[in-house]
Amino acid sequence: MTTTIAVTGKSGSGKTTIVKSFLKLLNEYFPEKSVLILDNDLSSEFGHSYGLDIRNTIYGIRSGKHEYKTGIPQHMTKQEYVEWAMEDIIYTLNDNTDILVSWFIGSKDCRCPITAQINDAVLKVIKRYDFVIFDCEFDLKYLNQLVDIDIDLTVIVANPTEESLHLAKRIEEFSSKYAAGGQMGVVLNKVQNQDMTAVLGLLKKYNLDVLGVVPFDEYLVNHSIEKDSEVVKNSIKDFYYRLNLPQVMS
Repeated sequence: MTTTIAVTGKSGSGKTTIVKSFLKLLNEYFPEKSVLILDNDLSSEFGHSYGLDIRNTIYGIRSGKHEYKTGIPQHMTKQEYVEWAMEDIIYTLNDNTDILVSWFIGSKDCRCPITAQINDAVLKVIKRYDFVIFDCEFDLKYLNQLVDIDIDLTVIVANPTEESLHLAKRIEEFSSKYAAGGQMGVVLNKVQNQDMTAVLGLLKKYNLDVLGVVPFDEYLVNHSIEKDSEVVKNSIKDFYYRLNLPQVMS
């Protein structure tokens, strides 16, 4: 059974750092389990944060511009071809973790066969892993255009500002129909020593469920490309027990 986590939020909110922290935590808690990072963000920052320039994407398959590592086998059906090509673009990060980058997505309104074929191929890949973390675009709609799948946990990353919380509410409204049955809530990120009265008032006003709070990490100011933070990982560890995810046996 695959456990799915979607991380959404406005660009600059700290999504990629949150995704990397979830990955490190899952690798630590479940070292024998497999993890797929599906980078669904148009910026494709996740690979860059590891110093990787991943150019082979699902869009490359859709557009016919993917450059294959090997010759294309003969006598394949179109579905077999798409599934074979999907295997060709999975990047191995470590023994238990792979990365798959989507980039541009075709509209669900498109009736061309490739849309359904890619959806089926992506689903087949996802079901091979114990955990899949989706590094999403603004909300879940863009992810749903790529693959129709149930989400166990949707994390909306927001900063402790009025603008960010207003956007978090919009993300929740736009995403709720795609996350039916799963857990959805806000992770307040980059919280400094500040009066939280106004923030708490906004959370109540917007009726947003707060999954956890992550403090501002000064280290990330000078290491913004790698987006790696022990402070963030340890903060998620503190509220992990509240999440709709497999728990670590004590």
